[in-house]
Amino acid sequence: MFTTIVITRPTFSCDEAEQAARLLRHGDAGLLHIRKPHSCAEETEELVRQLAEEWHDRLVLHDHFHLAQRYNLHGVHLNSRNPLPPEGWHGTVSRSCHSLEEVTAFKDRCDYVSLSPIFDSVTKQGYHSAFSREVIAEAVADGIIDSKVYALGGVRFSMLDTVKKMGFGGAMILGDAWVAYG
Repeated sequence: MFTTIVITRPTFSCDEAEQAARLLRHGDAGLLHIRKPHSCAEETEELVRQLAEEWHDRLVLHDHFHLAQRYNLHGVHLNSRNPLPPEGWHGTVSRSCHSLEEVTAFKDRCDYVSLSPIFDSVTKQGYHSAFSREVIAEAVADGIIDSKVYALGGVRFSMLDTVKKMGFGGAMILGDAWVAYG
């Protein structure tokens, strides 16, 4: 099953919970990754609390993993700031990858991984794709990219069919989600 994930902007906005709930409600996002790398735990907790409890099983945290346990959230997303899940964690575990070598190293230890950047960024000037279509096709043929690898970087809602046909198991959208709903 192909999954679409929306990632929050790195900074907070006043109507973010409402926009996030709309993305979840309308099915534009199967999951919402809360990525606030410079936030304190209290700020992240306030956003989680602003989202109705009905959405908690679709939220994934990139930081402040104790909140995922406290609110029984869907998952945690590992990265360089937080390389390990919390002790005793029973939800999903995902991870950021920026090379095929990282995908190979971490895919089997996670429920899914992101690979980026697949396309030129929607919001970051000068942040370009790191993988040619040929490299991606070869990685699919070799079994490196499969249903557990999600495309990130420059992915737009209008490109979801393309991403699926490329062989990814899902797509992670940041910029386009907040342009469309912000």
